Amino acid sequence: MSIFDNLTFISELPILTLSTRNDEQHGNTLIQCKEVKMSNTYPRSFSHIGISVPDLDAAVKFYTEVLGWYLIMQPTEIVEEDTPIGEMCTDVFGAGWGSFRIAHLSTGDRIGVELFQFTNQENPKDNFEYWKTSIFHFCVQDPNVEELAEKIVAAGGKKRMKAPRYYYPGEKPYRMIYMEDPFGNILEIYSHSYELHYASGAYN
Repeated sequence: MSIFDNLTFISELPILTLSTRNDEQHGNTLIQCKEVKMSNTYPRSFSHIGISVPDLDAAVKFYTEVLGWYLIMQPTEIVEEDTPIGEMCTDVFGAGWGSFRIAHLSTGDRIGVELFQFTNQENPKDNFEYWKTSIFHFCVQDPNVEELAEKIVAAGGKKRMKAPRYYYPGEKPYRMIYMEDPFGNILEIYSHSYELHYASGAYN
């Protein structure tokens, strides 16, 4: 009897997913089936993120030289005036924003990064109010977590953890560390992809 004899599939939409796990007691590989509900919602891709900094030129230098991101538009000043970009920014920020500087970067996987320097820029008293509704960090991926962490520190950033933590100590090399860039923005470093970190249940 085949292990697939009792599986049911619909020709157009599969309703079962298959996964494997090792049966250490008997030395077998078991195939597990799980019914899933299909969604008609298209998974949107990530386009870009905007980051406010106190010194645009210093931020461009840090993110291009330390993280290796591409500079795709040089620092530019945007002024509150009757132009398409000026009117667009007034729609977003409201009247009276005056002017700001902006640069556009791109990561290795083509995610856009907008760096903003506003004329009324100020640093928060607490740059890690994680309990408040907001985006409180972003994450980059590098197989050498430790080396990148030291580069960030050497460039003026700092570690928020003493050392990287392993998700599966002694079993898998997946690890992470929380950092700050030189401007107080919180960033995390993952050693592997998001899917690998969590597909097996990192908290088990």
